[in-house]
Amino acid sequence: MMRALDLARRRGAQYADVRLVNDRSESVSVKDGLVEELASSESEGLGVRVLVNGAWGFASSRNLDGAEIDQITAQALEIAQASSLVGGEKVSLGPEVTSQGTYQTPYKIDPFSVPLDEKLALLLKADAEMGRVQGIRTRRSHATMLKVHKQFANTEGAFTDQTLLETGGGIAATAVGGSEIQVRSYPNAFARQQVTGGWEQLLRWDLPGNAERIASEAVALLTADPCPSNITTSLILGGSQLALQIHESCGHPTELDRVYGSEAAYAGTSFLTTEKLGNFKYGSPVVNLTADSIRPLGLGTFGWDDEGVPAQSSPLVKEGLFVGYLMSRETATQLGRTSNACMRASGWNRIPIIRMVNVSLEPGTWKFNDLIADTEDGIYMESNRSWSIDDKRYNFQFGTEIGYEIKHGKMGRLLRNCTYTGITPEFWNSCDAVCNSDHWVMWGTPNCGKGQPAQVAHTGHGAAPARFRNVKVGVLK
Repeated sequence: MMRALDLARRRGAQYADVRLVNDRSESVSVKDGLVEELASSESEGLGVRVLVNGAWGFASSRNLDGAEIDQITAQALEIAQASSLVGGEKVSLGPEVTSQGTYQTPYKIDPFSVPLDEKLALLLKADAEMGRVQGIRTRRSHATMLKVHKQFANTEGAFTDQTLLETGGGIAATAVGGSEIQVRSYPNAFARQQVTGGWEQLLRWDLPGNAERIASEAVALLTADPCPSNITTSLILGGSQLALQIHESCGHPTELDRVYGSEAAYAGTSFLTTEKLGNFKYGSPVVNLTADSIRPLGLGTFGWDDEGVPAQSSPLVKEGLFVGYLMSRETATQLGRTSNACMRASGWNRIPIIRMVNVSLEPGTWKFNDLIADTEDGIYMESNRSWSIDDKRYNFQFGTEIGYEIKHGKMGRLLRNCTYTGITPEFWNSCDAVCNSDHWVMWGTPNCGKGQPAQVAHTGHGAAPARFRNVKVGVLK
């Protein structure tokens, strides 16, 4: 690593950083009582990023010998020099980053140390429980493990060493009846709840103990009444659905590279332009959104980002007022601020870009049962099934796996094919109640796509059920 930094410095780079990354993953799946997948992979390589004449260059290789490191460093310098000829605003990184230290994700049981037979036994038991329910056509259960060892150094004197550990998994049951297909997942949509931590984090969800209930719900949905069509009502979202709502309508629009337009092609820009900072009413007074990389279990939790900036917490929306962005060193300097540690790369062969850390809705004061009792007429929805949002992150539509009618303060009939739609600031301004910390869960989103070439990031969203007034539901035809 020091070889690359020394060469970059000698060849005139204003700044350089190097990441040495080793990724290891394992995936185990069961389908309809049979082992479907046993997969493992490991990848190691080096990425060099340099700044020359105010422009970036990046190159990488899985070959770690000295000559190859010299070659990719020279290539990164050539790219930066070529990029500087294009013109445009010169990059400024603001205050120097000189972080030093080590970080390890806290865990009790290393998931890679758990015998394969034990992993399969858990998944097969959950599969068997789902199979006890008549009417289920397909059953799936799976577990996923990821370990990332990452070293970072830069020409400003930073050197960090961190090991991040993730564990996840879940179950899904599919019921088919006539022309109707219904899927129920647990603990999260698409049968995948993933967090930072060890094997104990998958065990805590008790997949076998919830399997029969989930399968029964899938069958019951086949004959459930459809979601009322094109009405406006009170909507209570469960935590896992709210997590994706936060991801799409709060996380992505607060990415400052989207605001500046340097990220646009993959999934659009943002309506949260900089003149709104500090004076835009994003939500109601009960809406408090935080970006942090320090909260336990979050997939956006680490020691330092991929610019060596220490993990931290900062508000995005405070009592409904829009107050902050997700930033890199470069974009923060453009805004007159300092980075809040949101630069990450999906691997050693990708340049870091602004990615969501843990973007969470802070808990409110309501107990869930009191919130239902306080709702005269509405619908409760949970577990995402589909989503769509425009390229400014403004107009959206979501579908959920399951819903329940709320009448006179009580949960009533089961509803299938539930959907709702809205406009981001109107929706969050309609939020009048958020459940308390007893109902707050850190949900994982391990499939956030962004960038060209595409990168997949792992993000976390803490949320408790919340109520939104006057929301249009039943928009699916």
